[in-house]
Amino acid sequence: MKIQEKWIRAFETMFRKCKVETGEIVRLLTETESRSINVQLAELALARMGAIPVRITVPSLAINTPVPVRSTGASHVIQNMAPVINALSGPGLVVDLTVEGLLHSPELPGILGSGARVLMVSNEHPETLERLTTDQDLTAAVKKGVKMLANAKVMTVTSAAGTHLTIDLNNAKVGGVWGGADRPGLVQHWPGGICLAFPAANAVNGTLVMDIGDVNLTFKRYLEQPVTLHIENDYVTRIEGKNLDAELMRSYMDAWQDRDAYAVSHVGWGMNPQARWDALQMFDKADTNGTELRAFAGNFLYSTGANDVAGRHTLGHFDLPMRHCTVSLDGITVVEQGKLCSDVFQ
Repeated sequence: MKIQEKWIRAFETMFRKCKVETGEIVRLLTETESRSINVQLAELALARMGAIPVRITVPSLAINTPVPVRSTGASHVIQNMAPVINALSGPGLVVDLTVEGLLHSPELPGILGSGARVLMVSNEHPETLERLTTDQDLTAAVKKGVKMLANAKVMTVTSAAGTHLTIDLNNAKVGGVWGGADRPGLVQHWPGGICLAFPAANAVNGTLVMDIGDVNLTFKRYLEQPVTLHIENDYVTRIEGKNLDAELMRSYMDAWQDRDAYAVSHVGWGMNPQARWDALQMFDKADTNGTELRAFAGNFLYSTGANDVAGRHTLGHFDLPMRHCTVSLDGITVVEQGKLCSDVFQ
């Protein structure tokens, strides 16, 4: 793949959102399996801005899981290695170019606590990153959504397909991604545009019905038949459906032999009006990490797997963006039948 000047410009735009300054030393965390084109683009963009890119490369890990792991946001490549953590710690920007990303990695809180700010560049084809790099500023809207989450007691999610979830938000950890890591202690990912909550233990109950066209991002696959998840006190107790999509989910979850792989990780909704739900159709699986589908405006995102707030740690993970849902916070509708209620966030 040849470097394109327009892609360098896209990286420059994002680094400007991260307030990179002339002469700033910017640390690039990479691994041996990182997407090399994105590493090169980051270095070229920073150099063109007068910053100093310093690459920190660690070996990609040997596979030790029973099934392939994809698109988790929980890279373990740092392996708590003190020299690597020391190199990433301290004030300044860290650009995360690992395959899975540091978003849910155990070392991230310490790195952020040291005064670093982190931009996680999702492992996407540069075309996706370019297309979702615009002057549109999602900061105020996402922050408004996060504030609403922080103040709410209950999230309810319904759909014509049969979804009916109740989510207790008391003691939940909330956050949002608008795209620019512009202050110490902040992590953001690119593409951005998401409001999220990590519920405390025993907070989620009800039925989640994934319909045709909803997405299983672990498989990078659109559902072709409905699948129903029955959820009791956070845990999927039954996966219902006589079809391939249900069979794949049952098989993958069972492979972990870990009850926590069936539990909720986080819930939320997409805020990015320029992200497309159908974009997955345009790329080979190796060329996408699916972050765009987490962010498209009006999706309800349900995820299973690790949740520090609830004290659960597992490598099993599903991100499941769903269309046509209605999401409400204490009775205030923020997404109505898959359409973002934009006026709520003004």
